[in-house]
Amino acid sequence: MSSPTLSGNKASWLSAWLSLFTSFGTLICCALPSLFVALGMGATLVGMLGQFPQLIWLSDNKVWLFSASLVMLTVTFFVRRWAANLPCPIDAREACERTKKISGVIYWGAVGINLFGVFFTFVLPKLIYGE
Repeated sequence: MSSPTLSGNKASWLSAWLSLFTSFGTLICCALPSLFVALGMGATLVGMLGQFPQLIWLSDNKVWLFSASLVMLTVTFFVRRWAANLPCPIDAREACERTKKISGVIYWGAVGINLFGVFFTFVLPKLIYGE
């Protein structure tokens, strides 16, 4: 049977990974195609859409995708905050501390990816086209 501190650490780790995957979804759906077009690599974008036509569906539903990503990042923030206050067990202190550090790196990486996606999906088009 696991201790409450270890399960809290696992919850923090799991939520950080889920946030990372939802952030990668926003990056793949919206930020990379915008970046390709901005850099003049439209043919690369067309080739990518030919291989992965599901990206069109993701782009059509980008508001829902970014909303889900924001919810996951918010949940992860509070789970990580809750787990940070839990003490590590003596017999697994090193593993517990390492997991806390790794989940922090994963979480802030996911936040950075999501901000990159928000910029290329919502901010840059408004700056360029003034919509």
